[in-house]
Amino acid sequence: MPTYDYRCTANDRVVEVNHRMNEEIHTWGELCERAGIDPDDTPPDSPVVRLATGGNLVSQTGSGAEPACATGSCCPGGVCGLG
Repeated sequence: MPTYDYRCTANDRVVEVNHRMNEEIHTWGELCERAGIDPDDTPPDSPVVRLATGGNLVSQTGSGAEPACATGSCCPGGVCGLG
C-alpha cells in the first residue's frame, strides 16, 4: 500500500500515512486517526495538504519510504515539498 506525506496547515506538522491510491485525507483529525497519533491542541477540522511525494510503495517486509523531513529543509532530490 502506498505511503503519503500530509502537512497540516494549522500546525505545519508533516505526517506519513498508508492508504489506497483512491483515498485522500482532508483534515487533521482524519490524519491523526489514520496515523494513530494524538491531535494535541490542533483543531481536528484543520485542513491538511498531501505533499507531492508521489507515494511510496510499502512491502510486507517493510517500508521503502524515506521518513518525512524533521528538519524543515528539503529532502535529497527535492521531493518533500518543504524546501
